[in-house]
Amino acid sequence: MVSESPGGLWRPGLPGEALNVNVGGVRRRLSPRALAQFPDTRLGRLQAAASEEQARQLCDDYDPSEREFYFDRHPGFFLCLLHFYRTGRLHVLEELCVFAFGQEAEYWGLGDCFLAACCSGRYHERRLERHRRSWDEESDVSSVDTSPDEISDFNQDLRRYRAVRCGQLRKRLWLTMENPGYSLPSKLFSCVSIGVVLVSIAAMCIHSLPEYQDRDEDDVAVANPLLLRLEYFCIAWFSFEVASRLLLAPSLPRFFRHPLNLIDIVSVLPFYLTLLVSLLLGRSSKLGSMGKVVQVFRLMRIFRVLKLARHSTGLRSLGATLKHSYREVGILLLYLAVGVSVFSGVAYTAEKEEDVGFDTIPACWWWGTVSMTTVGYGDVVPVTVAGKLAASGCILGGILVVALPITIIFNKFSHFYRRQKALEAAVRNSDHQEASLSVDASSTKEGPSQTSNETSQEENFQEPRPRASDVALMS
Repeated sequence: MVSESPGGLWRPGLPGEALNVNVGGVRRRLSPRALAQFPDTRLGRLQAAASEEQARQLCDDYDPSEREFYFDRHPGFFLCLLHFYRTGRLHVLEELCVFAFGQEAEYWGLGDCFLAACCSGRYHERRLERHRRSWDEESDVSSVDTSPDEISDFNQDLRRYRAVRCGQLRKRLWLTMENPGYSLPSKLFSCVSIGVVLVSIAAMCIHSLPEYQDRDEDDVAVANPLLLRLEYFCIAWFSFEVASRLLLAPSLPRFFRHPLNLIDIVSVLPFYLTLLVSLLLGRSSKLGSMGKVVQVFRLMRIFRVLKLARHSTGLRSLGATLKHSYREVGILLLYLAVGVSVFSGVAYTAEKEEDVGFDTIPACWWWGTVSMTTVGYGDVVPVTVAGKLAASGCILGGILVVALPITIIFNKFSHFYRRQKALEAAVRNSDHQEASLSVDASSTKEGPSQTSNETSQEENFQEPRPRASDVALMS
């Protein structure tokens, strides 16, 4: 159904009828022939509108008497739009930022494909640069690239403390142990925990030195008394940490699923397993085959160094990066495997008669791995010209292969580092937000009686408001 307006019958599609457009105060009459060349743009669809109602949906306002369409948009971009309808190419407007320019282009129905060749490269470069700059500027702000699920899970954990006894105290203790930047006590606790971890690692390393290994009357190696006391102290502290976190945790299933909590358990588990085996089977000289198991348990103490991840944003970000970069790591290993296989076969063919360590292709895999990763131990080297050429290709190929996925992995590391910083900021702000909410809640409880008295007093001393007639006279 065709609508009829005071200005006459709606017929914008007749040949030779110009389109009157007013964009931000800039008035122009547009040729229908130029608009028909780009029917998918907003003005092209406006020219082809079948009714006034359909046309009003494409503009901000319409004057039927003047048959003029109004658009509350940037007038400078409208001049670029007129140039586009004349030439078919859109040029970047320097007075607009890239995002404002993109929004204007999207509103008028213009895509990036219409950008002129002289402006396309500069436009996309400035857009990427703006993305990188905003990412760097917001790296320390709590709203940067934070996963909503992580913040939601964290807030859900905090709400669980409201339903338990001494919930406020337990919540503060849990935040103190979980986030080193939460408060001054949490920073002190973090420093003590880091110191104990470093002392434990140092004691384990010193214990391997011969001068610190004592022997009993049966010539059986026993621990140094001082190192043994340090070990007991560190184990007591680690056990205290695990037990405290287990008691204060808002959710036990999530506690046992958290990687850092599993690291804490693994750091103390070897000591108790070794102690249990020793109590059940006796001294180390009588353990027999179980002695190897005890040695494995003691070797697992090296995993205590991973406890530093709880106090280091970088280590946690590295773990998240490796977890979410398995495709890139898999591609890297695939590239290395292909390169090692190819160059090992070439080196074996060139060096098998020289008796320099390239006796079999599997024996050449070690040389290929060392060469492709550019480590170069030098224990096995080719001596023939063909072997040296193969080694050169292996080294150059390794540089290219390793460099390709590293950029992607580094970008992911930066992303997860910012997410960790944002999550830490959310933890620090949670207590202050809850305190402000409690203050607001208490004020609303006490507020009605007080506010009613205050408002009644204000009404008694309030000055009379001027009437409408007085305002008219004053103006």
